[in-house]
Amino acid sequence: APGWEGGIWDKALSIILVVSIAGAVSTLGYTVISPKIEKPFTEFYILGLSGEATNYPKELMVGEEGKVIASIINHEHKLVTYRVEVMVDGVKNREIEPVPLKHNEKWEGIVVFTPHRVGNSQKVEFLLYKQGQNEAYQRLHLWLDVIE
Repeated sequence: APGWEGGIWDKALSIILVVSIAGAVSTLGYTVISPKIEKPFTEFYILGLSGEATNYPKELMVGEEGKVIASIINHEHKLVTYRVEVMVDGVKNREIEPVPLKHNEKWEGIVVFTPHRVGNSQKVEFLLYKQGQNEAYQRLHLWLDVIE
């Protein structure tokens, strides 16, 4: 600019300072204005019949039904169809019909399972699958004692 006083280094440092401030303000503006895109995920959890994370079935008789509340919440940013398999002591026991959910949509339902063998510490698994996948996307489990 006309009438600028000082040496070449003063002028160079002033220009660098102005460019740095403009870059910082631009970066701050972009960060504030740009939308935050969360990483896609699915919530999957089970609750006792009271609707709390307590009072799960711990002991059942052979042939007696156990019940829990299962919930799936889609945060995948797209329509996803899920299914749930229930395994008792390594054997498929039940399957929940496919559940299509849009982004941020929730499904909740009572899931019933019935043990068919006597034994302590039987693992009751709840396997969540996404449509078209053969590997479980998420796994939950309970431990159950089954008596006669």
